[in-house]
Amino acid sequence: MKRVYLKRKISNRIADGHPWIFANEVEKIDDGINAGDIIEVVFFDGKFAGKGYINPKSQIIVRLLTRNKKDEVNEQFFIDRIAKCWEYRKRLGYTENCRLVFGEADELPQLIIDKFNDYFVVQTLALGIDKWKQIFVKGINQIFKPKGIYERNDIPVRELEGLSQQKSFLSEPFDTRIIIHENGLQFYVDLENGQKTGYFLDQQDNRRAIQHIVKNAEVLGAFTYTGTFEIHAAHYGARSVLGIDISENAVGQANENAKLNNLQHIVRFETANAFDVLKQWVKEGKQYDVVMLDPPAFTKARETIQRAITGYKEINLRGMKLIKPGGFLVTSSCTGLVSPELFLQIIDSAAKDARRKIRQVVFQTQSADHPVIPGIETTEYLKFLIAEVQ
Repeated sequence: MKRVYLKRKISNRIADGHPWIFANEVEKIDDGINAGDIIEVVFFDGKFAGKGYINPKSQIIVRLLTRNKKDEVNEQFFIDRIAKCWEYRKRLGYTENCRLVFGEADELPQLIIDKFNDYFVVQTLALGIDKWKQIFVKGINQIFKPKGIYERNDIPVRELEGLSQQKSFLSEPFDTRIIIHENGLQFYVDLENGQKTGYFLDQQDNRRAIQHIVKNAEVLGAFTYTGTFEIHAAHYGARSVLGIDISENAVGQANENAKLNNLQHIVRFETANAFDVLKQWVKEGKQYDVVMLDPPAFTKARETIQRAITGYKEINLRGMKLIKPGGFLVTSSCTGLVSPELFLQIIDSAAKDARRKIRQVVFQTQSADHPVIPGIETTEYLKFLIAEVQ
């Protein structure tokens, strides 16, 4: 097997288990290696570091798949890995809907597979993993006998690997608008055109966490997308729920989801810019028992992190001003560059500026089908907070 040799002076990150090897950490590469090949990586002293796939055109030149020298990275290797991922999710109780494969957290870097009942969505975000796409399809067919598999590779990060963006069926064509069940509710999921892979599975445990604080409450939700948090609030006993989102299409789907669960008499959705209307409603003196904020990622680049911090502070400050004393703020951030510590600092700063005192009720990350690996920061990206606001 062809080899990649690491420099003498590099951080302990790779030895400590991180699967990414950057181009500036490589001393030399054997001749005859092609992009996407499986190669062996060795430290400067010749000790085995792992096996992975290479792309000399990428800043992350190698992503490791295994630390076991005896492993043969072949078709069966990947099918066995998917089976292992499924056993892990079943043990945790995620049997109907789950993130079946969560990239680096499952030792399958840059591979995402989401399971929606009997349907699967696949993302292969790097060249070296994309080459095995048909094997992942074969593995899904062997293990699950699915009704359909869809590829959602319409993601700009693929272009950094020299890959095109694309969407397509990886099985016989099927109706990509399906219905899933979550926490006793039903939701339409658009696998072809919905955000990400069609639905935000990472919040499924967090949606359940609001059940006690919303009873008999007047609830406002902003950045609702297709209304999952708001419909949960109505289901858990809220008196009234208003959800707002800037996307007319998302609001339409949210209202359909409300009808699907026969909750349209409690929860309604309107198209609005959250930054604008929350500011206006503060001026008008509107008040709610619970305000829920679930904005999209405000940045993916370190150069614009300050803009994201400003955005999170502004939206949370306005949200707090709309909460009755003793009410609750439910707020999230999926911006990976905003650490849990920084997120809490932002909320604390917003509370001070809003002249409100807060008390933390719940602070957690994404659902457990998206496991967190210490030292691999990209696996811990979601921050979810419930705070009492005095």
